[in-house]
Amino acid sequence: MAKLSSTFLSSLPITIWLLLLAFILIQGVEGSIGVNYGTVADNLPPPSKVAHFLLESTVINRVRLFDTNPEILKAFARTGIEVTVTVPNDQIPHLAKLTSAQQWLKTYIQPHTPATNIVRILVGNEVLSFGNKLQIASLVPAMQTLHTALVAASLNRRIQVSTPHSLGILSSSSPPSSGKFRQGYDTHVLKPLLSFLRATNSPFLVNPYPFFGCSADTIDYALFRPNSGVFDQNTKRLYTNMLDGQLDAVFSAMKHLDFTDIEIVIAETGWPSRGDSSQIGVDARSAAEYNRNLMRHVTSGVGTPLMPNRTFETYIFALFNEDLKQGPTSERNFGLFEPDLTPAYDIGILRSTVAAAADNHHVAYCFLVITIGLLARSSIPTNPTPGPKVAPVTPVPAGPMVKGKKWCLPKRGAEIEALQSNIDYVCGLGLDCGAIQVGGSCFLPNTVRAHAAYAMNVYYQAMGRSDYDCDFKQTGAISDVDPSYGKCKY
Repeated sequence: MAKLSSTFLSSLPITIWLLLLAFILIQGVEGSIGVNYGTVADNLPPPSKVAHFLLESTVINRVRLFDTNPEILKAFARTGIEVTVTVPNDQIPHLAKLTSAQQWLKTYIQPHTPATNIVRILVGNEVLSFGNKLQIASLVPAMQTLHTALVAASLNRRIQVSTPHSLGILSSSSPPSSGKFRQGYDTHVLKPLLSFLRATNSPFLVNPYPFFGCSADTIDYALFRPNSGVFDQNTKRLYTNMLDGQLDAVFSAMKHLDFTDIEIVIAETGWPSRGDSSQIGVDARSAAEYNRNLMRHVTSGVGTPLMPNRTFETYIFALFNEDLKQGPTSERNFGLFEPDLTPAYDIGILRSTVAAAADNHHVAYCFLVITIGLLARSSIPTNPTPGPKVAPVTPVPAGPMVKGKKWCLPKRGAEIEALQSNIDYVCGLGLDCGAIQVGGSCFLPNTVRAHAAYAMNVYYQAMGRSDYDCDFKQTGAISDVDPSYGKCKY
């Protein structure tokens, strides 16, 4: 986004300023917050209960799995929650063969799509840091072959292929502008991997953990607290939190190989709520502080010093405390929730905790409407020139109001592309869209908006008619006026 000059900004009329302010208030920045759903535990609730809880009680709309557990994939069917699955590291060499990749898709993915909204397949996890030589050598070929299999199955537009990396792939990270990939991996593995991601429009996934990089002296820097910051002499930029420094070190390494156009996704980051006495800042307060500040930061649109004006798709680690994990106490206590689904601490992801934010959104909407009215009024000339006479338009009567019943319809002004995406999503879930097919009772008028109205309402009614079932990324609105007409019944 280009910077606007102060001269230009100061010349804007007050109504334009008000309009811009109102737009910022109502629009906000929609960043996607996901969670890592690990299962190394013997006390977790059944997947069906977990899926229902996330859908009904939280604002989490993305889940990353560390395998392709069929019970979990089935549990998330028809929830709309975006699911990322993972190929275990030891299966990577096997998937480098096309026939094996195709069979893997038929076995683990195709039985669950499109009912389960699988959006990404991760080939291994931190392979360059923990994989053996065969797994590392097979990583990019396996990603390429798996993508080829997705193309053959007509799933490549629905499902991306990538792989997450630890910050161990960097040989240098301080200052952030000096970030470089480890020698040997940079040209032999990461350059072809980044070329693949660019060609398939897929993101580069990293696992930054300020928790593992902080000390008693840098705890405030790691937790997004007020601090003196770290100054990068090369770029003359000040870093006020460790996460930005870690992300920009990765960006600098990608820039060194000429791949600055690829999106960076935070596949894992988090903070434990319990640990050993020797560990710094390991308590529920610090965990809540990190994750709350993390969510605010990655969705703010501020970005980082080297990547300004960006949001970052982010997956918090982890959904649950996992009591069977090995290592120090902290490894078993990264969870946002206890096994009984009570919060380990509050970071504002339960729907009941975001009600106030919804009220603020309503206030901003009213402010926007008033501002637009002021702007329109100020633009009307005092002595307008009469225009040509236009025949009056007879309004089409709205459908009847039905007490107690509601429908989900597209908002006025919703983009056609977004509405088409809503149609594809709903009908892709397997819900009945026959009425808007050729010859169907609601096929006419044959417009995207009319078909989207029917499809969005089908989803809304099927999912239980909760307000958030009509959100559709803020393109849907609930109406108490029956939109049915003729033989087309909603």
